[in-house]
Amino acid sequence: MSYAAAARRLILICATALPFAANDASAHALLVKSEPARRAVLTKPPSQVRLWFNEKLEPAFCAITVTGEDGKPVTEHTARVSAQDARLLELALPALPPGGYTVQYQVLSVDGHTVKASYRFTVQAR
Repeated sequence: MSYAAAARRLILICATALPFAANDASAHALLVKSEPARRAVLTKPPSQVRLWFNEKLEPAFCAITVTGEDGKPVTEHTARVSAQDARLLELALPALPPGGYTVQYQVLSVDGHTVKASYRFTVQAR
């Protein structure tokens, strides 16, 4: 096979595979908005964590854990997918004292892909 023929074949293979690679990458539930926001510095503690995703979630396989600076969970509640919006995951919080907090979440979208991630926010002393 000539160099030109091999190059054409490689280009054809890449062009054929590219749409499938793009679909695979976009098939995960991506976090599009959060309350509190990533790296937020709040003067008032939030009453809940709300996470919006770009895809509908499987309620039985979604979780949020909020931990304090000591790494211990600050709530015993279970996160739930909103009945009004299947892309919204919510967790009620107790009154949080000033300090740094980490939100860890795991979601399974209806297409079967799991996503795990985390972010931090801070509650300032008044």
